[in-house]
Amino acid sequence: MKRRYSVAVLAATALILAACGGDDSSSEATPSTEAAGGDCATIEEGKLTIGTGNPAYSPWVENDAPETGEGFEAAVAMAVAKELGYEGENVVWVRTNFDEAIAPGAKSFDFNLQQYSITPERAETISFSDPYYAGNQAILALAGSAAEGATTVADLVDVKLGAQAATTSLDFITNVIKPSNEPLVYDDNAGAKAALEAGQIDAIVVDLPTALFISAVEIEGSSVIGQFPASAGGTTDEFGMVFEKDNPLVACVNAALATLSENGSLAEFEKAWLSDNAGVPIISVG
Repeated sequence: MKRRYSVAVLAATALILAACGGDDSSSEATPSTEAAGGDCATIEEGKLTIGTGNPAYSPWVENDAPETGEGFEAAVAMAVAKELGYEGENVVWVRTNFDEAIAPGAKSFDFNLQQYSITPERAETISFSDPYYAGNQAILALAGSAAEGATTVADLVDVKLGAQAATTSLDFITNVIKPSNEPLVYDDNAGAKAALEAGQIDAIVVDLPTALFISAVEIEGSSVIGQFPASAGGTTDEFGMVFEKDNPLVACVNAALATLSENGSLAEFEKAWLSDNAGVPIISVG
């Protein structure tokens, strides 16, 4: 998947990362929060604090252990940390729920990643990094569901749908599918999955990698009915890291992401941890 970053960001990468990385002449050197005049400062001097979900789910974080770097978001976060000069015990992980991290105010982390879609509404109270992943919305159901065989959004109007609260998946149900039944809303995807298995809803809407993982690993007898096209109504999700509003560290992380994009690391992480979407049918929204 090709990602585009501005020439200005790419040109600044070497200068910013050199400032954030500290002195490489000593094997015991730790990152300096003063090297760039405070621009790359973190909430705890010499450490980078990263937030993730509580719990964090595959394929984004494997075995709820982000410190291992296994899972797509864990791998991206660890690679960004390394680009900024933080490794080992200098990378600290903290847990938050989904809504807590995007609420206004001071943060307990330098940045947080748990599939946060970049939206104008959220950007009013928090800052986002450049996107590290872009993907489509998808619909998942059990065999025999009313959603089975859907090829257009019109086929889903009478389907009982569910999604996690405060997500673009829920927005997609409300604003694009516009079902005749009010969608059921859950605190997290675990609640939505439980409702699907219990027969309380016909299908759930989630991002495509999550749908593929649920179908392959978590819910026997489920399948991804289809994905919604990126060109239709802005249905593509771009995931960004969340920061306290106007945090200067955003520029440092964007430079790191630009490097990871240019050297192919983001594509490698995607190939390693996110399922291939080539065989998933497209559901028309026209």
